[in-house]
Amino acid sequence: MRYLVYKCRYFIIFVLFCFLCRCNSQNIKKSGINITKSEVRLTDRGFHIFLNGIPFYIKGAGLGDNGSLESLKEHGANAVRTWSTNNGKDVLDKAHELGLKVMMGIWVGLERHGFDYNDEKAVQEQLERIRKRVIELKDHPALIVWGVGNEMNHHSQNPKVWDAVNEISEMIHEVDPYHITTTPLAGMDKKDVDLIIKRAPDLDFLSVQLYAGIEVLPELIAKSNYKGPLLVTEWGATGYWEVSKTEWGAPLENNSSIKADFYGSRYQKSILSLTQQVMGSFVFLWGQKQERTPTWFGMFMPNGNETESIDVMHYSWKGEWPENRTPRLVDFTLEGQRAINNIRLKAGTTYSAEVEVTDPDNDTLIFRWEIMRESESNKSGGDAEYIPDVITGLFPVNTHNTVNFLAPPKSGAYRLFVYVEDGNNHTAHANIPFWVED
Repeated sequence: MRYLVYKCRYFIIFVLFCFLCRCNSQNIKKSGINITKSEVRLTDRGFHIFLNGIPFYIKGAGLGDNGSLESLKEHGANAVRTWSTNNGKDVLDKAHELGLKVMMGIWVGLERHGFDYNDEKAVQEQLERIRKRVIELKDHPALIVWGVGNEMNHHSQNPKVWDAVNEISEMIHEVDPYHITTTPLAGMDKKDVDLIIKRAPDLDFLSVQLYAGIEVLPELIAKSNYKGPLLVTEWGATGYWEVSKTEWGAPLENNSSIKADFYGSRYQKSILSLTQQVMGSFVFLWGQKQERTPTWFGMFMPNGNETESIDVMHYSWKGEWPENRTPRLVDFTLEGQRAINNIRLKAGTTYSAEVEVTDPDNDTLIFRWEIMRESESNKSGGDAEYIPDVITGLFPVNTHNTVNFLAPPKSGAYRLFVYVEDGNNHTAHANIPFWVED
């Protein structure tokens, strides 16, 4: 008799357990779609993101123009990052189809764009706008992280920015308890870190964005005294604010091969090696954009061709090189001089330039030359820039590794670009700024 009582008790407990499990399963299942529950845990090997209880190290990229999710998956990534919820459903759907996860960016008003965080009405309206977008997207299975704003510390003075970020994070956790939140910082200054820890404690972890500065990330973490989990949400080519300039202020851009070398060394030294705190990264930029030049940060060309930096990330993510690789630049000169030489030309006079390049696969190379006006943009923080004019009619022949050209007829600042294609959707590139005198 006692055995039957115990058996009945165990049966009731088992049924109740199954019911609760079913309820929880239904709570994370909406419209037939399984939600990917994300969380941050501290393990004996450091901090890690877990998806549905399984560790997930982010090997991702920030998605820009001309950058396809198909190519991102093909090259070995497992995640993609956006900066806003624009086209968010389309990105999530495509990512899910390919087996990629998404850090969905939420655009938050910036002080440098005129948003006033003392304006309580504007702050509340922004919160409600964001709430609607979060509710629309929160149940998608590709979603794993919400990125609240972008570089809110860049040219920011009002500490109430972080109050708003915290309120947004709290709102997200209220309406979407299954996904984690972060905010990406420009750099990793101790004052900013301290301020966020104090005023935005609801965030699950911090994210940082550095370019040449990524090389000293271990030192920056130590100086900040931050002991928590980190994600590197932007890193890549050395920034135009971090390089030498000509006498007239034109920044000197590294060629595509030097950039590729930096992508490789920075990933190894400052991301993969920081196993205790860094939970992965999003390389910048899986696409193309104009930022001082059309080639500065984009890992793709405007025509969709891939650069050598993608080869490097393919190797970093997959442990093997792609089947066909990008041409490699060895040297580039204008009248025997390099960009550092402050080159000055006479208007309408003929000059020569030469590029030295190799190809790992011995592909037949195609050369294209171009002269553009120097950008006069003073934008910062990735804000949209105009594309400078291309000056046409200066190259009698434009298809060899050496070229003769006419200096533009008007004085001012220009750049000479060379693009080397291998016929397999790869392009090497370099440019030299020069000044034209009358």
